[in-house]
Amino acid sequence: MPATPAEPPARPGPPGSPELPSWAGATPGAAHGSWTRRRRVRATIAVGVVVFLAISVLLARFLQSENVERDADLALIAAQTRGDANGMLDKLGGCRANPACVAGVRANVANPRLVRRGAPKILQLKSPTAYSLFGTTGRTRVAWTVIGTLPVVQCVTVRRSGDFLTGIKITLTSISPPIPNEADC
Repeated sequence: MPATPAEPPARPGPPGSPELPSWAGATPGAAHGSWTRRRRVRATIAVGVVVFLAISVLLARFLQSENVERDADLALIAAQTRGDANGMLDKLGGCRANPACVAGVRANVANPRLVRRGAPKILQLKSPTAYSLFGTTGRTRVAWTVIGTLPVVQCVTVRRSGDFLTGIKITLTSISPPIPNEADC
């Protein structure tokens, strides 16, 4: 009988390709159930990404309403510093129909403390309607200046309507004459 050569000693470590954990799926030659599990994991991840994006869009929309109010206040004050009564009336919802509001706008435009050269800058804005989930009305305290001049504080009545899902609409309804710098609205 001829002698058979001895088999080489086994090397340490797993032979062939390593096995994947059950949660990672299987190789293409594996059983059908592992492919179904992989599809389920991918579908769950896709649903999670879609839900995350939807929540992000709603949150961005909600937080943007603060910028919309600030921009509306700044546009109103810019019209006031130019002495543009019609521009102010255009930015104040329902003001043209209210004689007291029109008189207040005309008085502000005639006030030399409020008509200035240059672009106005908002120093501080305190809004009781800030981050409201649903519609509300309140008086926002706006401190503003034109660079190189003393600050002015005024109250702007703001009406928010709608909700954070469908969108919040900002309407400015009136603006006060200047108030003392430390006063609240």
